[in-house]
Formats: sequence, C-alpha cells, structure tokens
Amino acid sequence: MNIQVPTVVLDGSVLAVLTKEDTYGYIITKAMQELLGVSESTMYPVLRRLKRDGYLETYDKPFEGRNRRYYHVTDLGRAHLNEISQAWAEFRVAVNSLLEESND
Repeated sequence: MNIQVPTVVLDGSVLAVLTKEDTYGYIITKAMQELLGVSESTMYPVLRRLKRDGYLETYDKPFEGRNRRYYHVTDLGRAHLNEISQAWAEFRVAVNSLLEESND
C-alpha cells in the first residue's frame, strides 16, 4: 500500500537533505524517489516553490561543459525545517498511539 506524502512532509524531507550539503535537483529527486516513492515530476515544482518562498537559494556550477543548478537552504529554510520537525514529532506520536491501540 502506498501512502501519499503530504506537502509539508515532502518540504521537510527536501530541506533535511539539503541541510547536510548543497546539491542539485537530480540528486534530491533520486533521494526522494528512493525513500518516499515521489516522482521526478513532483520534485521540481517543490524545489521551485521552496525557492519562491525563500526557503532555498540556487547557484550554478559548471559541470562537463554546462551548468548545474545547486540548491542551498537559507536561514528561513532552516527555521521552517525546525517547525516541520516539531510538528512531525507530535504527529508521529499521535499516529503511533492510535495504531498501537488498534493492535491491542
């Protein structure tokens, strides 16, 4: 069974990946595909939205004769990730509690 990933969880996941190191869209997309089963067509709009909202910045680096666009988490993005992480912790506890009760 597949569970649809809520937007806020996807945002937090992308921001979390980028707090480790700046990277480009393909690497982010592959990580989200492997971990969450999210399609490539979903990821680039997420990256654009996070940039538009001020959570990410981009810069280009030359690679094999062309430019790669790298993403970097802003201070605002780090603060947003902290909010998402706190909300996720509360949500996870609530859902785990409900699921554990149903198994009793």
